[in-house]
Amino acid sequence: MEAPCLANLPVPLYGSVMGLSGLAIALTRSDIVPGSEMAGNALLLVTTGWFLVFTIAYLVKLVRFPEEVRKEFNHPVRMNFFPAISISLLLLAIGWLPLVPNLSLFLWVFGTVLHFLLLLRTLRVWLFRGLPLQSFNPAWFIPVVGTLIVPIAGVHHMPAEVSWFFFSVGLVYWIALLGITLSRIIFHGGLPPKLLPTLFILIAPPAVAFLAYLQLGGAIDTLARLLYFNALFTTILVLSFADRFLRLPFFLSHLAYTFPVAAMTLASYRFQQATGSEPFGWIGDGFLCLLIFICIVVAVRTIRAARAGEFCVAEDAG
Repeated sequence: MEAPCLANLPVPLYGSVMGLSGLAIALTRSDIVPGSEMAGNALLLVTTGWFLVFTIAYLVKLVRFPEEVRKEFNHPVRMNFFPAISISLLLLAIGWLPLVPNLSLFLWVFGTVLHFLLLLRTLRVWLFRGLPLQSFNPAWFIPVVGTLIVPIAGVHHMPAEVSWFFFSVGLVYWIALLGITLSRIIFHGGLPPKLLPTLFILIAPPAVAFLAYLQLGGAIDTLARLLYFNALFTTILVLSFADRFLRLPFFLSHLAYTFPVAAMTLASYRFQQATGSEPFGWIGDGFLCLLIFICIVVAVRTIRAARAGEFCVAEDAG
């Protein structure tokens, strides 16, 4: 990798690991086509390899260009993507849980500890740096979403109270950030085109919270229905903006399309499993087809952008 490309290697590329991990897990939960579980396991292996390759490259960047990493770590937008590293570990832990439980445990412990440290650092910046409201966007949900992912594999690895701790933090901060997000978008000029795809991130907190709540022993009760149907409405709302998304040139933020749709796919399958209501399985199948299509398109355009050297240019907007 050439020095300019390495120096500007963007940490938001970890969003690709999140999206591919979500797709791999969704495929293993689906019987939409024969062999989907095998395809999901194969994709999980590929995604793990991609995570390792990208992490090694980013560590080399840290060694050779520490100042560039420091700039990203302190950037008001890009700093929120560093928890995508720990979220990637947590998602891989979920994927490997039924296959190699010991590997899942290692990934989960490392991912949980790292995410907790990154969450504390992120909240410290939010509370004491005095960031301008214009820097706020849905990417700020990423650290919060990670705390909601912890319980999904966590209930298999640690006492339930550990998972309840993270679930409680995520649920409360999601609600708080949602109010700030709506205020920022509605009353302060909306999002710039480059950040419009991050609207998909709004789907993830309620969808993941629903999955975590059921893992923690919750039934399909009032809270579960509130979480699932809020996620379903948010998905419908965001998809209704398709005309705006289709007019956008390609940005790295397009990776934000992938994981939230994967979370909604898994939530629909889980709702169908818990209620026995077949239509929700069909909804899950529909979201899975959409997810596969999105992942293919985003992957092709990401590879094309990388080959064109578009990631080798420093950007201020993250």
